[in-house]
Amino acid sequence: MAEQPPAAGSDERRWYLVYTKPRQEEVAERNLLRQQYHIYLPRVMQVRRRRGRRVSRVEPLFPRYLFIDLDTRNDNWAPIRSTYGVSNLVRFAGQPAVVPRELVTGLQRRDDTQGIQRVPVEEFTPGGRVRIVEGPLMGYEGIYEAKSSRDRVTILLDIVGRRSRLSLDPVRLERA
Repeated sequence: MAEQPPAAGSDERRWYLVYTKPRQEEVAERNLLRQQYHIYLPRVMQVRRRRGRRVSRVEPLFPRYLFIDLDTRNDNWAPIRSTYGVSNLVRFAGQPAVVPRELVTGLQRRDDTQGIQRVPVEEFTPGGRVRIVEGPLMGYEGIYEAKSSRDRVTILLDIVGRRSRLSLDPVRLERA
């Protein structure tokens, strides 16, 4: 077992990157925490479409990666690789890759009270060009007109030389 991490200001502490097995970030996190390692797994709320409905789900911000804060002198690194869910430490030229502390603290500052990163939904500007990225009209471009309700936006679409108004879920759009 690893020792309890010293104070965050210790000169010996560094953040490193753990590469996990596919979809095993939370398994690795749970097992590393059980071994008393200091872990940070940034999560984000993702909105996806499942069977025609919008579904919100919390997922890792960086799939297959999590951060581990290790003391280069006192922590036992040996158990990390054999921890359930962990594939390996990320290495460059055979050395564990050090992650800048500012990067991790910057990510941690963006966490909300539940530890989730809130990525702002892309706001479209009236008159701006948009592209449909999902559904039967995928690939078509139009002009963003307005937000029509809580979950819908209206765009103008030019189909065979005729402009038509179309109400869509904004998740189906991107800037063109």
